[in-house]
Amino acid sequence: MEIREGDLVIATVKKIEGTTVFVEIEDSEIKGSIVFSEIAAGRIRNIREYVVPNKKIVCKILEVKKDHFELSFRRVTGKEREEKIKEYEKEQNSIKLIRVISPNYEKIVNKIKEKQKISEFLDNIKNNQEEVKNLFTKEEIEKLEKIVKEKKEKPRPAKGLFTIKSNSEDGINDIKKLISLKEAEIKYLGSSRFSIEVLGKDFKESNNKLNSIINSIEEKAKNKKITFEFQEK
Repeated sequence: MEIREGDLVIATVKKIEGTTVFVEIEDSEIKGSIVFSEIAAGRIRNIREYVVPNKKIVCKILEVKKDHFELSFRRVTGKEREEKIKEYEKEQNSIKLIRVISPNYEKIVNKIKEKQKISEFLDNIKNNQEEVKNLFTKEEIEKLEKIVKEKKEKPRPAKGLFTIKSNSEDGINDIKKLISLKEAEIKYLGSSRFSIEVLGKDFKESNNKLNSIINSIEEKAKNKKITFEFQEK
């Protein structure tokens, strides 16, 4: 898959020389480098507080050259880093699944990667029947479909934390009305802090539901002059 400027990638730190960190990009033969100013803002006293050899990190592509990537570590937000790591872990788990099913997993994985991510292939296995038949034996297909079905049947929660406060006389009742929701599990943690959990058939659906609920609470809180602040876990 083609890598472009602005893309987020998983990189493994190989060595640190002078004021440059050299890395290898996951699933790519092209190497990359990060100058210290793109590791963190300001003076870096100890680079190993940020990166060490063999550590996997999330980076942003700044420039794509013929045989080299120039990268940034500090321009990746916390949310972007978390999402990319989740995506990477999902991809690795998908590869492990194929490894368990077929002794020819390396050829299969490489063939799928020519067109799409392994996790996307498995998520849309029903739409990839011709490709599946070309890659797996009949027995392997049965195992694969059974495992994918079992995984999809497990609900995936999306979670978060929020604080909510009101100084009005009827503030407690207003807050109770705002957070009394059937579609979400909300627990009081103390000091105006609450946890929220929403279930869906997969994480994407759960996360979309959670975002919709949070946006709704936030809008209603503004109308009631209630202070509301959401924090993702």
